[in-house]
Amino acid sequence: MKNEINLLKYYSPWELEREIARFIEYYNNERYHESLDNVTPADVYHGRREQILIRRKQIKERTLRNRKTYNLSQTKTQKPSINKSLLLST
Repeated sequence: MKNEINLLKYYSPWELEREIARFIEYYNNERYHESLDNVTPADVYHGRREQILIRRKQIKERTLRNRKTYNLSQTKTQKPSINKSLLLST
């Protein structure tokens, strides 16, 4: 917080209070926390953490399955080519 708040000069106390309130809002509602498995404190407070983690796991599994299917289909359609000139030169 000090790194962000100290970068600006505040000419009245209400400007500083507004900036601190903005930072607290960001910190609690937008910033992902690694210690909370990359969810916001608001998600944990409102009981959304488990739903978010389950949804992320489902998306990851679906993505990996789709990637595997795609990669397997690519290897079946592509035949490995051998450069015969390299074989003859050895």
